[in-house]
Amino acid sequence: MQDGTYQGRSDPVAIAVAPNGGRRTKADHPALPVTPDELAHVAAASLDAGAAMIHVHVRDRQGRHLLDAEAYRAAMAAIKARVGERLVIQITSEALGIYRPEEQMRVTLETRPEAVSLALRELVPDETHEASFASFLETLRTEKIAPQIILYSPQEASYLATLAGRGMIPFDNLPVLYVLGRYTVGQTSRPADLLAFMAPAISAPRHWMVCAFGRQETACVAAAALLGGHARVGFENNLFLPDGALASGNHELVAATRRAVQTCGLALADADTLRGQWAVA
Repeated sequence: MQDGTYQGRSDPVAIAVAPNGGRRTKADHPALPVTPDELAHVAAASLDAGAAMIHVHVRDRQGRHLLDAEAYRAAMAAIKARVGERLVIQITSEALGIYRPEEQMRVTLETRPEAVSLALRELVPDETHEASFASFLETLRTEKIAPQIILYSPQEASYLATLAGRGMIPFDNLPVLYVLGRYTVGQTSRPADLLAFMAPAISAPRHWMVCAFGRQETACVAAAALLGGHARVGFENNLFLPDGALASGNHELVAATRRAVQTCGLALADADTLRGQWAVA
């Protein structure tokens, strides 16, 4: 953690694409990727549009949310066959009300991805899970798997800082993702939603990313970029371009973010730059 203040930036902005999530289906958008080949296609298009990372969900044969090492390995292999090491591949450990913390951790270690997202509220639903979470993070550090902690509220950000202060976070540079809004029908995030995470009482992490819901997604992540953060965009949270038009694919949302970031005079990070920013090795 830093000294509790948020600064402007001189380092490049990393854009992550979150192309499917665990809730939406092709009924929501026909271009939503589900299969490994579809994910690989989106990865390549998003890379060309400016992405440095892809955040991957996999599904079962009925299209339902799945945490499964074999399915993850198939998706990762397909993506790497298309883009090589030019994207950081991050899997999700999201429970979606289906999986228990021990299952989420086990699948992560069985998959051995380059990176994984971890929702603090899911992995540490109460204080009895703190020790196992700390042990899991230590294993990730040893195995060189980069964690990114998902935070849904400023209170969760403060809790994470408390855990760090108690010596339970074995990373000096633990990346986080601030979620602006909730998975609810009609949710539309706004740039002002970010202000709650910027409070002086909240320790500023060295690397933080923002995702947002609805057509102001681009505005939200551009605001984050100007304050020193990074951007996650895609069909997981939003289907619409800044002008309200339906995006034809995830790559259009990445491209809109790239244009907004570059219009602000900021540079883009590639995958190797992002790896260096996280510096979890």
